[in-house]
Amino acid sequence: MSLQQEIQEYFRKKEISKKEKETLRIVVGELQRQKTKDVSDPEVVKIIKKLAASEREMGQRKDQEYIDILESFLPEEAGEEEITEWIRQNIDFSRYKNKMQAMKDILVHFGPAADGNQVKDILMKKF
Repeated sequence: MSLQQEIQEYFRKKEISKKEKETLRIVVGELQRQKTKDVSDPEVVKIIKKLAASEREMGQRKDQEYIDILESFLPEEAGEEEITEWIRQNIDFSRYKNKMQAMKDILVHFGPAADGNQVKDILMKKF
């Protein structure tokens, strides 16, 4: 089941709180504004992260419960050790002019489970 379908099914449940319903209404609205009807999981993750970041920028007026609900739908991010180990086992740096060119292959493998800045830091520090 895609992340979009999971969110839409959860939104239809009757036993969710009012705050969850309000939050998911915003997410579903954003998904419906997209050009394609079926939004890929990485795009859904990007939309949710954008909504959470927007709320964080509110400063003192931010709604932490809203952010927590949004983040509950994000996939668990890969840890630094997991990413480092995968790079050691699967990336041959001799194929690239510089090590940063390997980022694309790494991010394709991990998808939304890895943050680009985290991967960049790992490449700069460990390889």
